Amino acid sequence: MGRIHGHHETVVAGGRVWTRGELVETDVGIDGGRIACIGGRLDGAQRVDARNLWVLPGAIDGHTHMEAPAFGLRSRDTFESGTRAAAAGGVTTLLDFTVGNVESALVEQVRDRIATAQRAVIDVGLHAEIVGWRPDRAHEIGEATREGVTSFKFYTVYAERSSPTQLADAFRVIAAAGGVAMVHAEDADLIQAATEALPRGARQHMTSFPRSRPAASEAAAVSLVCQLAETAGVRVHFAHLSTGAAADIVRRAKASGVPVTAETCPHYLLLDERAYARADGRQFSVIPPLRTPEDQSALWAALADGAIDSVATDHCPFARTEKDEGSDVLSIPCGLPGVETLLPLLHSEGVVARGLPLGWLVRAVSESPARIFGLAPQKGRIEVGADADLLLFDPTRVWTVSANDLHMGADFSPFEGRRVRGAVVRTFVRGHIVWADGECPTELGWGRFVSRSQTPT
Repeated sequence: MGRIHGHHETVVAGGRVWTRGELVETDVGIDGGRIACIGGRLDGAQRVDARNLWVLPGAIDGHTHMEAPAFGLRSRDTFESGTRAAAAGGVTTLLDFTVGNVESALVEQVRDRIATAQRAVIDVGLHAEIVGWRPDRAHEIGEATREGVTSFKFYTVYAERSSPTQLADAFRVIAAAGGVAMVHAEDADLIQAATEALPRGARQHMTSFPRSRPAASEAAAVSLVCQLAETAGVRVHFAHLSTGAAADIVRRAKASGVPVTAETCPHYLLLDERAYARADGRQFSVIPPLRTPEDQSALWAALADGAIDSVATDHCPFARTEKDEGSDVLSIPCGLPGVETLLPLLHSEGVVARGLPLGWLVRAVSESPARIFGLAPQKGRIEVGADADLLLFDPTRVWTVSANDLHMGADFSPFEGRRVRGAVVRTFVRGHIVWADGECPTELGWGRFVSRSQTPT
């Protein structure tokens, strides 16, 4: 467990530390931003009292959209405000996206986005957004990989969508580069047909929103992408699964040896389509839409049995006024905040309410995203040699979600009024305290860009 004796820069003392698959009452010694040892009665220049608290590996949010252009607007959180909120929720690393376009090289998009993220207070990695794939751009995958970006985002919907032919070609290139293809999977033709079939006047009613993007559209796209992944031998990660049908397809693909992983989001686990009937139903616009209670139960089951690997937030907040504009509900800016409430909500609803083991929570928000996206062993675990990305968590504290008390740039939380059991007390990024007792004491720019090499299987 590393050297036990000696004087460390920082010691997190007396907490119950999640290490080797269990909570152990011990100390964590930190030197040079890394975990130097795990053992009892350590000595340190700075001593942080963790008695009566859990010491968990920092959460990794594998899917966020900070200051991102979307729906003719820009998401409300900057890398400054968004990463402060993340730190408050125990997130120590997030993975955001480049802004894809056909006008500039992928490596230029990566460098531009790294520059934009310089004010982050936690660590930031990137997925490269692929728009307008052409075979003559294949060399750009290798260039991006050398810049430290090894995951590549594709859409099967929107103007940015890639055709099956484009996906098949790009998947072969990414497989050869040892990368991961991340896919937003919805079938554009089924969505168009469903939208055109809406009765006259239905677009003025938010309850029509999930009907415009039916569950079948997700299942159809996930099935096709699984087939393409199997043919190309590429590792595919599905973004924000919302339906039990899609989870079943992923489960069967995994059983057949197809190299796929998947995430879902807190809003699909805790909310359902009945939210659209509320007076403030427009605030819940998100793509894919909120689904049925049966889908919600199926997603929890898929997380429990491993069909779904991780939970990410797809954090993309907008202001209330922005969602209230216009009469056509299909033109509302879609996206929900969640980066600050990710870990506490999963503890409260998964571990406390559903009796899932603590190891499930650690896997869903730390170990699995680190493994999938090539951040391990640097991040995602409390082990000697790993980055000292830690959170001190009080599993007994009870609080109520209120947007007024959160630290994001938006004025709405989809979980407003929800009682939560468990709260983050302190957050460390590479041994540095970035959140403590309701404050963010660190300087802007403490976060660094996390460069990843080829991602492991």
